[in-house]
Amino acid sequence: MSEKNQLKLHHLKPAPGSKKKKIRVGRGEGGRRGKTAGRGTKGLKARSSLRPGFEGGQTPLVVRIPKLPGFTNPNREEFAIVNLAALDAFDTGSEVSPETLRDRGLIRHKGRVKVLAEGDVGKSLTVKAHAFSASAKAKIEQAGGSVEILD
Repeated sequence: MSEKNQLKLHHLKPAPGSKKKKIRVGRGEGGRRGKTAGRGTKGLKARSSLRPGFEGGQTPLVVRIPKLPGFTNPNREEFAIVNLAALDAFDTGSEVSPETLRDRGLIRHKGRVKVLAEGDVGKSLTVKAHAFSASAKAKIEQAGGSVEILD
């Protein structure tokens, strides 16, 4: 084999287009990207950093959301609600308490129970709960039942 046809290390070079020169932004007039360094002229985006929350001129999220969202009472009491229509499932003369309601699956979470007047009750029941609406109390008593308020 002759010396002329032999491949040597100094003959190797990368494929054309595979090596790109790094853009050195903001390195003076002599650099490839001189003066404004590809940032246009003036304005917030031409500076070194944008302020936090900047959305390109769109009204920022901080301004869009309401200033005074209101008040949430940390001591608010949640009642498990039962309507009179649900009490129709009980037999006449039976005693309805929060425990019996939970056993039947009429209320889910633990806590205090309030009876509301949606629907009608056609049976005399003894209903025990922590709270009653005035119309629910009247409907139960009108049907011949009694109401007992628990602590």
